Amino acid sequence: MREAGHSELGQRGACAEGPEPGGCAPAAGRGEGEVTESPERPLGSAGRSGLADNSGGAAGALLLSCSAFHFMSPGQFWHVTDFHLDPTYHITDDHTKVCASSKGAKASDPGPFGDVMCDSPYRLIFSALDFIKNSGQKVSFMIWTGDSPPHVPVLELSTDKVINVIANLTTTIQRLFPNLQVFPALGNHDYWPQDQLPVVTSKVYNAVANLWKPWLTEEAITTLRKGGFYTQKVSNNPKLRIISLNTNLYYGPNSMTLNQTDPANQFEWLENTLNLSQQNKEKVYIIAHVPVGYLPFAKGIPAMRKCHNEKLIDIFRKYSDIIAGQFYGHTHRDSIMVLSDKKGKPVNSLFVAPAVTPVRSVLERLTNNPGVRLFQYDPRDYKLLDMVQYYLNLTDANIKGESNWKLEYNLTQAYDIEDLQPKSLYKLAKQFAIQESEQFIKYYKYFFVSYDSSVICQGKCKIFQICAIMNLDVISYTDCLRQYHMKHSL
Repeated sequence: MREAGHSELGQRGACAEGPEPGGCAPAAGRGEGEVTESPERPLGSAGRSGLADNSGGAAGALLLSCSAFHFMSPGQFWHVTDFHLDPTYHITDDHTKVCASSKGAKASDPGPFGDVMCDSPYRLIFSALDFIKNSGQKVSFMIWTGDSPPHVPVLELSTDKVINVIANLTTTIQRLFPNLQVFPALGNHDYWPQDQLPVVTSKVYNAVANLWKPWLTEEAITTLRKGGFYTQKVSNNPKLRIISLNTNLYYGPNSMTLNQTDPANQFEWLENTLNLSQQNKEKVYIIAHVPVGYLPFAKGIPAMRKCHNEKLIDIFRKYSDIIAGQFYGHTHRDSIMVLSDKKGKPVNSLFVAPAVTPVRSVLERLTNNPGVRLFQYDPRDYKLLDMVQYYLNLTDANIKGESNWKLEYNLTQAYDIEDLQPKSLYKLAKQFAIQESEQFIKYYKYFFVSYDSSVICQGKCKIFQICAIMNLDVISYTDCLRQYHMKHSL
C-alpha cells in the first residue's frame, strides 16, 4: 500500500453489522545471518544498546548489561516487509519507461538500486537481504509481512505472475538463509486481482503453502491453504507462538469479504488459538500485513474496515496478557501504536515497519528510504526490549553504485526509554504530544526513514499522528480528535 492519493486508502467498505459504537557478549557460535568476524561492538548502558543515532555502524549489535539478564543473551529476530519487486525495472534514456510501477510517469533519478517513482529492482531487495545475511547478528527467526509484487495496473499482472514473484523472493530468502525459520504473512498485493483475497482455498493460497513448506508445520500449512493464515511455535523458543493473520480479509477494497462479519472464520480461529495459548502459558507475537488502528497521515481513516478493526481490538485487549508484540507492514512508513484497555491503561505495543520499496506516487512529495529492522526480546518471557532500524540512503547508493546499509536509529537510545513495553511507549507518545516536542520531530523524520531531514509536521498533521499512535478504536480515536478540535479547527 502507499500513502494519500491512492485508492487503497479508502476503508469505508461494508460489514454485515455496523461497527460497535461508531461502528553481555553475544552467545558463542555462528547463527543464521552471522559472520565469522563481526565488527567490534560497543558496550551498552544498562537496559539499552550502545548505538548512537545515524552512526552508520553495520553490525549495530544490541548489548544489554549482564546483570539485567543474569548472563543470558537476549533473543533477536529480523522484520522485513513490502519488497514490491518490479521485474521490469531497467535503466533507459526514456525515463517514462524505466519501470511499469511508475505507470508512465517519469522516473526521478534512476540508478542501479532503484528510483523513488518505481518499485524495487531485484538488486535493491538482494542488497537488503545480503546486508542481513552479513550483519553479524545472531537471530532466532525472521518475520516477513507481505507484499512482493509491484504496484501496477491489474491487467499487467496475473495469478501466475504474482505467484512467480512470491516464488522468486521466497527462493532468494531460502537460498541466503537455509537454516533460518521464516514466518511470512500475506499482503494485499500478494494476490490477483490485488486486494481480492478470498475466504476459501485458492491457487495463490495453495502456491504459497507449497513454497513455505520448509518453514511451516503441516498444521500451519493446512490453515494457510484454507484461508491465508496460520499459527506456529518458534522452534528454538518453545513458549513463543507466532500468529500470522490474513488481515487483507478486512481491507476495505476487498470485495470478496463485503458484508461478512467473520471472513474465513478467522476471528473464531484467532480467539480459539489465543485461548489455547493462554491455557498453555505461551506468549504470542501477532504478525500481519494490514495493521489495526487508524492511518497516521489522514483524518479518521482506519487501515481496515471499522467493524473488523473494532473486533480485532476487542480480541487483542482480551488476550493482551499473552500478546507480547504486534508487527505489521502495508503503509511503507515507520510508526508505532499503543493499544490501551477501555480504562486507558496501555496493554500492547504495535510496530509498523517501513518498506524496502522506495516508491511514491506523482501526487506525493515525500517517500521512504528502504529499511529493514531488528528486534530484541527477553528469552525468558519474550518481552520486547529494543529495536534497531537500518536503512539505505537510496540517492547515495545510486551515486556510488554500491549499497551501504547502515544504522538509522536504535529505539530505546533515540528516545531515551527503558524498553519497548506498552508503558514505555505510552509515556513516549505523551512526550510527542507536547508542543515543539524534539522527540516528535525526530519521530517524524524516522517516519520517512530519513528521506528528508527537513520534514515538518505541525497542526493537523501532528494531531492525526498523535491520535493514531495512542488510539486504535473508534471511541478513543474520535475523542482524541474532539479534544484537539477545541484548540484547532479540523
